Amino acid sequence: MSRTRLFVSLAGALALAACTSDLNDPVRPLAVSPASRSVSSAPGRYVVLSKGPGFATDFATRVAAIGGTVESLHKGAGIAVVSGISNASALAAISSVGEVQADQIFTLDAPLAATRTAASNVAINSQANPAAAGLYAFQWDMRLIRANDAWAAGKLGSSAVTVAIIDTGIDYDAPDLNGLVDLSRSASFVPSDDAITSTYFPSRNVISDYNGHGTNVATQVSSKAVAFAGVTSKTTLIGVKVLGATGRGSSSGVLNGVLWAADHGADVANMSLGGAFSKIAAGSFVSLINRVFSYSASKGMLVVVSAGNESADLDHNGNVESTYCDVPHVVCVSAVGPATATDNPDAVTYYTNFGRSAISVAAPGGNADAAHGFTVSVWPWGPDIASWVWSYCSKTTIDSFTATGTPVLTICVDGHHVTGYIGTSQASPHVTGLAALLVAETGKGRPSQIKAAILKSADDLGAPGTDPYYGRGRINVAKAVGL
Repeated sequence: MSRTRLFVSLAGALALAACTSDLNDPVRPLAVSPASRSVSSAPGRYVVLSKGPGFATDFATRVAAIGGTVESLHKGAGIAVVSGISNASALAAISSVGEVQADQIFTLDAPLAATRTAASNVAINSQANPAAAGLYAFQWDMRLIRANDAWAAGKLGSSAVTVAIIDTGIDYDAPDLNGLVDLSRSASFVPSDDAITSTYFPSRNVISDYNGHGTNVATQVSSKAVAFAGVTSKTTLIGVKVLGATGRGSSSGVLNGVLWAADHGADVANMSLGGAFSKIAAGSFVSLINRVFSYSASKGMLVVVSAGNESADLDHNGNVESTYCDVPHVVCVSAVGPATATDNPDAVTYYTNFGRSAISVAAPGGNADAAHGFTVSVWPWGPDIASWVWSYCSKTTIDSFTATGTPVLTICVDGHHVTGYIGTSQASPHVTGLAALLVAETGKGRPSQIKAAILKSADDLGAPGTDPYYGRGRINVAKAVGL
C-alpha cells in the first residue's frame, strides 16, 4: 500500500532538562516507502534441511558435483545454504538432504515513512537515570509502559545480558549506543552491504547501519540515555545485519542470523521483520524455520518478533504462513499508540496485524490519525502527524547512489539528527527490552519462563485473557519486575 509523503514543520527551540534542543528542520521522510511483506525467490539459492542427525561428510563435494556451492552449513541445526544450483531435484536427491526450499527475498514494510529533524546540543549521559535523557519528554512510549518507574527503582538491566538486534545493522557509536554494542560478536549476512563497507567505509564495522531502521530498534532496547532512553540502559547489544541499505534481505540470511545470535550468547533476539508465504507453495520452509527456532530455544534464547503492518487477521489468513508469528517459542508483538496528542495512548494502531492466537502482547509502536487524513496535532516536539518512536538517526544512512554507484549519505551524517518511526517494528523492541530486564532479574537460559512473565504481567486492555489486538495485554515493565 502506498501513502502520500507529508512534510510538516516542527516547532522551534524546545527547552529540556539541562540542555537545549533545536528542532527547526522540517520533517524529512526517509527514502523508504511502505512495502508488502510478500516475498520472492532468489534464483539458484536454496536453504536445505538435513535428513536425520546431520549432513554427510561429503555433502559439500556432492553439491559441487552438481554445480553448486555450500555457502554456509550449521551442524547443530542441520541447516545449509547452497547457491549456484539450477536443478533443485538434483540437490534434493543427495542422500543426507531432507528438504529443499528456494531462498526468499523480502523487504521491510512500514506503515508510514520515517521522519527526521535536527536535535543539537544534547550532551547528557543519563545511563544511571534514563528519565534525565535530553529528549525524554518526547518518549510517551516509555512512560506508557512504566519503564520510568522501573528505572526509579534501580531496574536498569545488566551488561551481562545480551540482546541480538537482527535487523539493518546499528550505528554503534551514536551517543545513545556508544559502548553498548559488542562488535566482537556482531556480524553481517548482507553481501551487498559488505561491499559498500569495504569500498566506501573501510574503517567502519560491517554492521554499520545504512538504512536507519536497526538503529531505531536497538535504541528502544538499550540506551545510554543521552538523547533518548531505552527500556534498559545497561544491556549489551550485538548487531546481526540481515537487511541491507534498501531494507531488503534474504530468508537464508535471517535464519543464519538467528543461528549466529543463539551461538554467540544472545539471551534475547529482536526481529522487527517478517514475511508471508503460501504453506503449500513453500511448505518445506515451515520445517526450516521451525528447526532454526527450536535450536535457538534449546540454546536459551528468547525471540521477540513484530506482528507486521498490514492490518491483517493472522488467525484467518487462509493458507498463508506469517513469519515469524506462526513459529513456536516466539513472542509476537502488536502495536498501540495515540493517533493524536490527546488520544488514548493504548489505542489500537491503524496498521497493526492482529489475531487472538497469534498476538502474544502489545507494546508502543506509534500511531497516526489515518482515518482523517493524518491529522496534525501538537506533540512535545511540535505540530506533527504521528506519535513517533524516536532515536538518533544513523550517521551512515544512505539517501541514494550516484550513477557510478557511490552512496550519498543523508543529513544524518552530522550526528545531530534524530528520527522517528512508527510500526510493529518499534513495538517489538520494547518487549525485547523488558525480556532483557527480566533475564537480568531472574537469570539466563529460561526463555519459556521469561515469556510467561511478560504475558502474566501485561495490563489486560481487551477481552479477559486474550484479545485479537492486545494478546494478553500491553506490557507493563514496572509490574513485570514486581513494582
